[in-house]
Order: sequence, then structure tokens, then C-alpha cells
Amino acid sequence: MPGLVVFGRRWGIASDDLVFPGAFELFIRALWWIGTIILYSYHKGHFDCNGKGVLHIYLIGLMVVLALIILSLCAIVYVSAQGTITNPGSRRSMPTLVYLRALLYLPELVWACLGAVWVSDDGKGCDPATVGVVIAAVVASWIILLFTALGVIFVFDPLGNPRPSAAAMEPLGVRHLESSGGTQFLSTARSLAVKVWESRLRLLCCCLPQDESNRAAFSSISQLVSGFFSDTDLVPSDIAAGLALLHQEQDKMERSRDPDVTIDHSPSSPIEEDLESELEKAVHHMHFAAAAYGWPLYIYSNLLTGPCKLSGDCCRSRAVEYDIVGGDHLGCHFSSILQSTGLHYRDFIHVSFHNQIYEIPFFVALDHKRESILVAVRGTLSLKDVLTDLSAECENLPIDGVTGACYAHKGISQAASYIYRKLVNDGILNQAFSIAPEYKLVIAGHSLGAGAAAVLAILLRNSFPTLKCYAFSPPGGLLRLSLPNMEDLKRKILKIVSNCNKPKYRILMQGCWYELFGGDPDDFPSEMENRREEELNQPLLGEESLLIRNSSSYQSLASDDSPVHTVPHMPLFLPGRVLHIIEDGPTRRSCISQVRYRAEWLNEMAFRSILISPRMLVDHMPDNVLRALKSLTSDKPYSLCPSSSNHNQHNVV
Repeated sequence: MPGLVVFGRRWGIASDDLVFPGAFELFIRALWWIGTIILYSYHKGHFDCNGKGVLHIYLIGLMVVLALIILSLCAIVYVSAQGTITNPGSRRSMPTLVYLRALLYLPELVWACLGAVWVSDDGKGCDPATVGVVIAAVVASWIILLFTALGVIFVFDPLGNPRPSAAAMEPLGVRHLESSGGTQFLSTARSLAVKVWESRLRLLCCCLPQDESNRAAFSSISQLVSGFFSDTDLVPSDIAAGLALLHQEQDKMERSRDPDVTIDHSPSSPIEEDLESELEKAVHHMHFAAAAYGWPLYIYSNLLTGPCKLSGDCCRSRAVEYDIVGGDHLGCHFSSILQSTGLHYRDFIHVSFHNQIYEIPFFVALDHKRESILVAVRGTLSLKDVLTDLSAECENLPIDGVTGACYAHKGISQAASYIYRKLVNDGILNQAFSIAPEYKLVIAGHSLGAGAAAVLAILLRNSFPTLKCYAFSPPGGLLRLSLPNMEDLKRKILKIVSNCNKPKYRILMQGCWYELFGGDPDDFPSEMENRREEELNQPLLGEESLLIRNSSSYQSLASDDSPVHTVPHMPLFLPGRVLHIIEDGPTRRSCISQVRYRAEWLNEMAFRSILISPRMLVDHMPDNVLRALKSLTSDKPYSLCPSSSNHNQHNVV
């Protein structure tokens, strides 16, 4: 922080991001230089072959160029390691070093061409070992040049035009954009950011039809993504460092808490019986939620037996009986559902794997074991589902019989409305209840499917008052992915990054070590701790300097810590009762140790913040959720905390 400004533009890399790439290249260049010196010393500068003069000049020049490159890399690594993320004063010479290093690519390119010419014209009569070394040097030069070009493309920021002039900047670097010129600059930058993200999405989703619906989704997502970090002066590595610091800070706070008070209940306790009963029902319905993912999850969960079980059904000739299945051209999805649920074909009312943005797969089946008509909704599995997830702004949700405005996640609301139209307007539920009129309606889903199932249940509640919904790891649950929570996470990253006095490379190294091997969380002191203010190369650029003055994030810094009060977005909450399943015991365990879980009832206010963990995505996977639920109902290795408020949140399932 801030982004490095060279060649007349801002780049997606900071002046303290060159420690690791510089050290790696320095190591390669040093070995290369030592090898060239050994080769030259071995022949004592005399080569008995054609073109020996050219070879002599090439090796001498190569040693000189490598020596200059090594010196420049040493300076870059040393300077890049100085200061802190928000105190770049000691790195102000970095642009000059970058220009010098870029200038050295010219002689390296010339020498790579010279070496290639010598190998092709005069290298045939020379010692094979010498020719091999020169070829290796030439190839290495071209590889480094290629990776350098790719690196430049990778860190190129399309929005990296120079910032406003110094006259528009405050003394400590706070961007003051309240003037008319600043406001115009901010508006132009945001419009450009939206266009850039729209172009990126169209390129990423080039395989999708570019119809009006998809273009509207691209525009909506672009406005959301482009505006999230547009009011900050952070580069990706700053965010990574902030996440590493935040994870350790959360673990530190967790360890300092008082131990949870486990309420001991007798076997006949109604609270315990209710929890055990709900866990058994959850396991049963999670099988259907996982089955909705089709053959990819089935194969992933059954690597040895899955392919063999499905091979007989996939790709066989279509029969008339499969006319209820849509979007499953090879039949593998439906076959995996039959294997996962244990149901027969006659138990399915409707199965659809049609998938577009805001239109997600689902199936309707008769669950004779629980005497229910079950609607299972698939979670995120395709790029179209990801785009549905990213449509995260609030949308009005009209509900019959409810006075006042109701809001929901736009992508999830649209997906639930699509399934609602299919179930009601196409008569799918009428067909199901004509077969089993005494059955009850149950809706289940995981991840995106859980969110859609919850909204769908709200839409159907008036028509089916006894329906139940089982939503596993819904948005706002484990990942807690909502705009207010993401804004809260951004504020925490800004605060912890601006207060840390360690250089970024140390934060990242210690963060990686902590994630891999555990240990005690590091105490990262503040910028001013144990140091005199006048000794700083530049005054601390605190979290204010990371934010645009008139942005919503800047205004939220003076607000209450609750994300409900600090963000401009509508706070969204999980509906219904929330059963929280937590991995019990230490956060680090051996690979052969048995995983133990515990379950507790919580309210929706407990899920307003994002907890950072290296197992966030792994624990969110449906097979792991199902495994945790099974362990709770089979061996009963869990503690019952129905009313505990100080809950231990390590790895959340």
C-alpha cells in the first residue's frame, strides 16, 4: 500500500511486494552467475572452437549483466522489506530501482540473441558441455523474459491511471475528493471500473449466451464487485496479509474466552430429545440435498465404486421413462440420484438439471420413509451458479400476508422464484399431492440451494402451512457471505493492517506457517508501540488514508462496531432456527485423529461476521457436512449446548 506507481500509472502491486519474487530471482541469478564463472575459469578464457571470439565476448558480457542484475535485485529485496504496509516512506526509492531493473532487460535480451546466434552458427565444433551451458543460459534468459512479461500482464491494473494531483491530496495522503473535481474523478473512476469488470465477466463467461438477461446480470455483478474495494488503496497482497492477521486475531480472542458452559441434560430432557430428533432429520434430508449435485459429487465421494456403479446407466439409449428428466443428456445425474437416495424411478415426480443464471436444478420426489413430498435444490456447481451467488444486492421480496417491505439476496430470490413458478404454475406440486395427498411438503438444499430453499419455503408457506425447510450451510451461514458482512470484513482488514508495525513479507511468512503448522497466534503490536514517533520515516498512514473521504466505508469508521450499523447495505439474516455444528477440540489435529463435533442452537445474530479459517471452503463441502451430521447421530461424540451464548467457533460446518 499504496499501489506502486511507475511508468506513469498505478499497478496492482505495492512496493513491499517484491521481496519474495526478487529473492527467488536472486537465487536463480546467483546460481547462474556462479555456473558461468566456473565454466569460464575452467577454460581459462580460451576456447578451442569456431566462433571462440563471439563465445568469449558472450560469457564476459553475461557475467557482467548477471552481476548488475544481482546487485539490482539485492537492492530491490532490501528496500522492499523495509517499512510497513501503511508506512512506505522507507521504500520511496523503489520506483528508481524498478526503472533500473527494467533497463537491464535490454542487454539481457541482446545477450540472449547473441547466444542463440552463436549456438546456431558456431557451436557445432565446440565442446558439447560448453554448448549445453550456453543453450541452457539462452533458454533461461528467454524463460525469465517470458515470465516477466506474464507478470507484468498479471499486475496490470486497467484502472491504474495516476491519482489526482498533489493539490487534491491531504498532507498525510488522505484522498480528499469532496471538491467538484474530486467528485468528477471518483464518478469517472467508478464508471470505468464497472466497464472493466463487465468486460472481464463477458470474457470469463464467453461460453454463455449473451442475451439480455445475462447482460443484466453481468452489469449488476460488475457494479457490486467494482465498488467493493474501489474506495480503498489496497492491493491483493495487502488483503492477504490482512486476512492472515485477522485469522490469528480471531484465534487469539477465541482462546482468551471463558470455556463454554455445557448444560447437562438427563436422557429424557425435552431439549436434548429435540436436538437429537432434529439431527436425525437433518442427516436424512442432507442425503437428498447432496444428491441434487448429481454425478460430480457422487463420483467425488465414491472414487473407487462410483464410476463402476454409474457406468451401466450413463450413455445408454434413452427410454420413454426418462421424459421427466431435463438437462441430463447422458442420464448420469439421474442415475447418481437413484444411487444416493435409494429411491426408485417411480418415486420421482420431476427432475430438472436445467441451469442458467438465476435458474438452478432441483428435483421433486416422494419420500416414503418420512411420508413427505421432498423438493431438493442444488447448490453452486457451475459458473452460472457462481454468477447467481454474486448477485448479492438486496431485492424486494413480496410475501402474501406480510405487511411492510421484505428483502432477500437478489440471486437467491430470483432462483427461488424460478422454482416456485415451476412447482406452482406447471402443476408439479398438484401432481405430487394427487399421488400422496396425506404427505407433507419438505424443502432441502445446500449452499446456494439452501438459500433458495429457505426463500422458496417462505413463498410457499401460506399455501402449505405445515411445510418444513432444511437449509444446510446457506449463504449467511458458514461462509456468511453477504454485503454487510463483507463490508464488516473490509473494515476489519483496514483496521488491522493499518495498526500492524511488521513488514508485509514477515506477516505473510508467519501467516503461512501458522496456517500450515499452527502454534500460538503472533502478537502484532501497533505501529507506534516501542518506537518513537519522530523516528518513523513517514507519519503513519492510518486506516483513514486507505479510504476515500466521501465513501460509505470512510463514513462507517466512526460508527458503531456492529456491521448492522456500519454498512450502507440492508442487513440480511438467516430465517428459522439455526443449528450450529462445530468441530470440537483444538484447531490443529493429526491426520489420523478422529474428528469430533458438537451441536448447539443459535440465533441469527451470531452470524454477522466472517470467521477466517483455512478450512472454510473444505468444511462447506456437502460431503463434509453430511459426514459431520452422521458422526453426531451415530457415535454421539458431541456436547449439547442448546442455550450457550459463548460458543466456540473453530471450524464451522
